Amino acid sequence: MAILADTRPTEAPRRPRATKPVLGEQRDVGRQSLVYLFLIVPMLALAAAVPFAWTTGLLSWTDVGLAVGFYLLTLHGVTVGFHRLFTHGSFKPNRPVKVTLAILGSMAVQGPIITWVADHRRHHAFSDKEGDPHSPWLFGTSAWALTRGFWHAHMGWTFGRNTTNAERFAPDMLKDRDLVMVNKLFWLWTILTFLLPAVLGGLITMSWAGALTAFFWASLVRVSALHHATWSTNSVCHMIGERPFKSRDKAANFWPLAIVSGGESWHNSHHADQSCARHGVKRGQIDTSARIIWLMEKAGWVTNVKWPTPERLARLAND
Repeated sequence: MAILADTRPTEAPRRPRATKPVLGEQRDVGRQSLVYLFLIVPMLALAAAVPFAWTTGLLSWTDVGLAVGFYLLTLHGVTVGFHRLFTHGSFKPNRPVKVTLAILGSMAVQGPIITWVADHRRHHAFSDKEGDPHSPWLFGTSAWALTRGFWHAHMGWTFGRNTTNAERFAPDMLKDRDLVMVNKLFWLWTILTFLLPAVLGGLITMSWAGALTAFFWASLVRVSALHHATWSTNSVCHMIGERPFKSRDKAANFWPLAIVSGGESWHNSHHADQSCARHGVKRGQIDTSARIIWLMEKAGWVTNVKWPTPERLARLAND
């Protein structure tokens, strides 16, 4: 009996889906110049803050109040918004909360929201390995290598011209019209974060001097202080501290930074459970960002909050 050959066309083997490149387009000279401008000028003000106050006495309670107020608003725009919401999806907000957090985070002047999220997701994808944009361990473990690594992780990486490919690391952000608009208007949020404290200082004191000192303390000094608080999570919290939970990198908990970082310095806890809404998961660990999320949940503004559970913490704990 003849055996008939199977004449059905064979299915062509599927090609593996091409992975989008890690890096995007390099910053042009204009954008790179703005990076230098908005990092260095506030930093110079921060360096001059103590001698300026000591020699002139030009620091009022109005300046202090405005500086602390804008620091807390923009800090939690980054920690609650940019980080826990937009990068890791720790909760689901209503639209006003989403847009407000996106704007407040942008006013920290740490880059447009989509750029920030793409960089941070890349950090987690390659944490403390080649490809991590700001690991302090990329150059070795000698004293000189760690000194170089600390500088790179803390702020050196921000001066590079390479960018993270948002199409690979933040495609969901690129599809959100609200976030794309906030991203495009980064220039406006930058102007407002420097201008509003000066306007308020002038109106409260009814003087040009009050506007000028508020601009110095609540705009320039405040922005740079927040820069360094955020950068310390990248540098200090990957070098020094405790590691009570299992993670595949060197992220550590460093309690002295807990207040100024809004709870971000419980970094080992975060890397062990990245989508968790609370980083300070143990009793007594200050985490103001988690408290704000809790309050918004109680108000009905956010849902699906990913809180830690005793069972999950036990599984993640180092033996």
